[in-house]
Amino acid sequence: MKTYPDCIPCFVRQSLEAARLISDDPSFHEEILRRACQIAAELDYSAPPPAMGRDIHRLIRRLSGVEDPYREAKARFNDFILGLMPGLKKQVEQSADPFETALKLAIAGNVIDFGVNINLTSSDIENAVRQALALELDKETVAQFKSSLANASRILYVGDNVGEVVFDRVFIETIKKAYATLDITFIVRGAPILNDVTLGDARQAGMHETAKVVANGSDAPGCLLDDCSEEFHNHLSRADLIISKGQGNYETLSELPHEVYFMLKAKCAVIARDIGAAQGDLLLVRKAPGEESGTLSKASSD
Repeated sequence: MKTYPDCIPCFVRQSLEAARLISDDPSFHEEILRRACQIAAELDYSAPPPAMGRDIHRLIRRLSGVEDPYREAKARFNDFILGLMPGLKKQVEQSADPFETALKLAIAGNVIDFGVNINLTSSDIENAVRQALALELDKETVAQFKSSLANASRILYVGDNVGEVVFDRVFIETIKKAYATLDITFIVRGAPILNDVTLGDARQAGMHETAKVVANGSDAPGCLLDDCSEEFHNHLSRADLIISKGQGNYETLSELPHEVYFMLKAKCAVIARDIGAAQGDLLLVRKAPGEESGTLSKASSD
């Protein structure tokens, strides 16, 4: 997916929010904003949006010396969602269709995105869970998802955010109960960026107890293929099926030749328009092998 002009204000806003997390010095905020606007002015619009996000946050880390401005907020959300995990598992186990319930919860987890809303609250998470459990997902898409899992051997599950990874863990555990022979690799970012999940964050959430966890080698808020490691590409080339969480991964993986199931909330008009959904929709989107993003089928709250 390419970058659109509408993406630019979002990244400039992110740069100011990150600067304010690091320092209360207005001169530092101004410097970050000036530099962010310079990056935007030289942007290659043919690149996916996470390329600009990567460059801006590299700038912020370099000028501030702070490796991870979101560290405290990330740990807080991981701890909060871990506290919900027993209840989430109980909901799945007691439901009529554990797979579909766990799937809905995994989609709900995508609301945890500091790039879109840094002031996210526990109430927002609880509301997202209620909204997701009330979804009427397209039965044909869900049935195809189950069939795709049944016919796969290796799954590449591309994670997105801290806290959300706990919902992903519940879903992966449910998948493994239903399809015991599946080899599932969970992909995380190679370095801190926004509240995206890293190796340490995934370990805190216990993901390493559920799946093999591999870093993609990149510090972009997505999987920029030319920025990812050889190890990531080796796993990608062997995967029979890809499960992709969140907008940044959709933006960078929507043109892969693989079969991909995208699970996300359409948090901005650009993504909603590209998918053909309404802004705010919680989505399960299937891309068949060899299809282009414009031929996607979707299941949502519609």
